[in-house]
Amino acid sequence: IYTLSLHDALPIFSMFPKSVFRIAAVFAAFIASPALSAPCGNDASGFERWKSQFAQEAAAAGIQQPGLNALAGARYATRTIAADRNQKGVKYALDDFIRIRLGSLDSFAAQATRRLNQNRAFFQSLEQRYGVPAGVLLAIHGMETGFGRNMGSENVVSSILTVAYDCRRSDFFTPHALAALQMVDRGMLSPSQNGAAHGELGHTQFLPGNALRYGQDGDGDGRVDLYTMPDAMASTANYLRQKGWQPGQSFQEGTANFRVLDEWNAATVYQKAIALSAERIR
Repeated sequence: IYTLSLHDALPIFSMFPKSVFRIAAVFAAFIASPALSAPCGNDASGFERWKSQFAQEAAAAGIQQPGLNALAGARYATRTIAADRNQKGVKYALDDFIRIRLGSLDSFAAQATRRLNQNRAFFQSLEQRYGVPAGVLLAIHGMETGFGRNMGSENVVSSILTVAYDCRRSDFFTPHALAALQMVDRGMLSPSQNGAAHGELGHTQFLPGNALRYGQDGDGDGRVDLYTMPDAMASTANYLRQKGWQPGQSFQEGTANFRVLDEWNAATVYQKAIALSAERIR
């Protein structure tokens, strides 16, 4: 029996991405000076006041008018809070997890292989560049969003700002909230874009800070958009490579590459399901 992380669609990511280092450094300065930091809250009553104070922090961190406008228009995400506070540790045997999440390894792999056959040259180019096999990328894509069919129904800006405001984990989510506003500034994220409950976005559910740090232009159009499949696949491959993926090596349990999968999701059953299904995707 293995224990899933509290929110198995919320991978364990680094808190301060390099591409938002300046933002994170400014945020650290605010932490060191509590009087300057917007106070967190436990319900919707203080959210608008928090937004006004957080706008000053965001501006000091370099957020421009598009991001500040997105902040001003954000709403307290009640469904995000409900999801966050009602998480339960769930124990699944591997076979049960596969049955519930994938149906079966063979049927899931068959779906992924059809997608691979539609764009095999693209996935080969990703493996040449990053060293990550197509099977691993497609397994993650399928497990995170059903190959892009379900990328979430919560407004990304509102949800990430809500969990940054909420006292339970504001320290973790605040840098990602600043990153989301920077993504709006850069045109990487629309203020109206939907994602998952905690601000995860795109085909493989990156948190905003990681979208900035690891995001790649996979289709060559000059911009990074995690809601396009090529950019999401290239970004996921880059993430794994930067976390230590070893090209050409096995990714089954007990290997160094299998341990890299822990960087994507901390649940052992999730990692095993990726490895087992990816092996069948050819």
